[in-house]
Amino acid sequence: MPAKIDVLLLPTTATTFKIAEMLADPVRLNTELGTYTNFVNLMDLAAIAVPAGFRLDGIPFGVTLIGPALSDGMLASIGDALHRSLADAQLGATSLSLSSTPPVRTQVKPTKVRLAVVGAHLSGQPLNDQLVERKARLIETTRTGPGYRLYALANTAPAKPGLVFDGIGAGAIEVEVWEMDEASFGSFVAAIPSPLGIGTLTLADGRTVKGFVCEAYAIEGAEDITAFGGWRAWLGRLSGVQPKSRTA
Repeated sequence: MPAKIDVLLLPTTATTFKIAEMLADPVRLNTELGTYTNFVNLMDLAAIAVPAGFRLDGIPFGVTLIGPALSDGMLASIGDALHRSLADAQLGATSLSLSSTPPVRTQVKPTKVRLAVVGAHLSGQPLNDQLVERKARLIETTRTGPGYRLYALANTAPAKPGLVFDGIGAGAIEVEVWEMDEASFGSFVAAIPSPLGIGTLTLADGRTVKGFVCEAYAIEGAEDITAFGGWRAWLGRLSGVQPKSRTA
């Protein structure tokens, strides 16, 4: 199913046969009835059939909603709304009005955002609580791809590094990747002070995630600590204790 198509709406059957006709030639007629739906299982799609009223000759007519695999909830919600749009829609073969039953509600899972942190937001560092209080979850400890440099910024409290991509830096800077929902991510980003910001980082394995970046003006006069491979290693150097990298 093409990526740009969310839902297909097709007739459920190409026509309607009488029982005697089906008994006389079941294989051929069943195949014909599936003209618009036979491909659903073969292409690993999801589908739901919905009543769509009656033809002029009084024979009932239906449509089928088809979507990607695992889109059952979405299809049920759309199908329910479509069914309810019919005048005098009834609940199945009963005489009950469909309006007497509650509509289908599809629970939408919140979208998650992955964020790479490189300094004061790392586990055990002073600003890590800003992630924890937003119920962010630590996914992994990894490193950036090549082309990044890490600087110890001056006059920041608490002390912070600045990560800059210049395309020629050694890279392989330690980062932690955290995951949170979009609303939490938005409030987190809103609290980030200049010269830091959020951009898109490339990790060592080629994946891209959101992550801390630093405006170029702030690294003037800052110490290049790229060779230490990460903020924790730099702090360990200053204290005389070399901390170990954490793992998820």
